[in-house]
Amino acid sequence: MPLDLSHKNTATRTAVEAFIGTDAGYRGAEKRPELQEVTAQWHIAERPGKLRTLKLNPDQHQPQIQVEYLKASIRAKVEHVFRVLQCQFGFTKTRYRGMKKNDSQLAVRFTLANFARIDPMLRAG
Repeated sequence: MPLDLSHKNTATRTAVEAFIGTDAGYRGAEKRPELQEVTAQWHIAERPGKLRTLKLNPDQHQPQIQVEYLKASIRAKVEHVFRVLQCQFGFTKTRYRGMKKNDSQLAVRFTLANFARIDPMLRAG
């Protein structure tokens, strides 16, 4: 899940997160003083330049390359739901209504997005 460091208290408010996967822009986030109490494992993608140098010798760096592809695959699956929320359900603008109202609105929209994903499977079966 992408981690928003500006809302550190709400992003890590539950102990359910077993791991946090982010893109290369969050390198070093696990070392920040405000995130020291986070017990989840950090899976931060390598910078594109580092990945390019790994791909120059694929025989030597095959395990590292596979790990990076796995991280990218997980992020793509997670970010697809956010795209569905933004495009199909109109959640493109942030509304400042209070955390409780925003949380309930997001819960409803994620539920609708999940229904939109499983609807073709239900119709086919």
